[in-house]
Amino acid sequence: MTGLLAAMIASGCSVSEDQEKAIGQDAAAQVEREAPMITEPQVSEYVTRLGSALASKSDDRNLDWRFRIVDAEVVNAFALPGGFVYVNRGLIEHAGSASELAGVLGHEISHVLLRHSAQQIEKAEKTNLGVSVVCGLTNICSNNAARVAINVGGAALFARFSRHDEAQADSAAVGVLMRAGYDPQGIVSMFAKLLETREQRPDLVAGWFASHPLEEDRIVAVTRVIRATSGADAPNLVKDDRAFHEFQARIHALPPSPPSPAPPGGSP
Repeated sequence: MTGLLAAMIASGCSVSEDQEKAIGQDAAAQVEREAPMITEPQVSEYVTRLGSALASKSDDRNLDWRFRIVDAEVVNAFALPGGFVYVNRGLIEHAGSASELAGVLGHEISHVLLRHSAQQIEKAEKTNLGVSVVCGLTNICSNNAARVAINVGGAALFARFSRHDEAQADSAAVGVLMRAGYDPQGIVSMFAKLLETREQRPDLVAGWFASHPLEEDRIVAVTRVIRATSGADAPNLVKDDRAFHEFQARIHALPPSPPSPAPPGGSP
């Protein structure tokens, strides 16, 4: 893989789907070595089931989706290329309903479906930053250059998308939720909850706002998309369910999350 990706970047070629998956697998392995993960089967099974239900209705590339929970109290979520989606324990604990958690997962799934990470690498290459970006995100380069930097918010560097990418993912998430039978209004209510938490406990959501620029105008924009989408107010769309609250109760019952470590090499 090292020779293939290095040659791809050096020649200015676009990132293929196979390369995208390989980069994601490599970065995911590092995330799971460096970050504390929740692996309790009943807890893990719920987020896998929900995430897979959302992704399977929108994915036309047949990706091998993986959904994992990071054991961190800070509120965040991020996706890696190829279908690796991570959600922090703190975000699950702050979500008020199944559709709010589905909204976050749908947003991250949309980043993958829209290939935002691949586009990020391609753009970096055009400005002669491609090799350093990929070296910094994966271990395809030797020695000290290869390490995923996870900040105090639990976000991998791959998660830092542009405002345009974030808006695209918001819009796409509306369709992701609806195709899976979930109320897209959960996206809006979760965003509103994050803004409220920023006023009360900014330390808990600093990572989210660093990697997911979010202000009132973004909520207005996604609300506009929902109102313009036929069937978005259908009464049969799931807003909440008992299974979510049982899952959330299991999360709450786990031992406290370990303290968040400082990012490797200082703040990214």
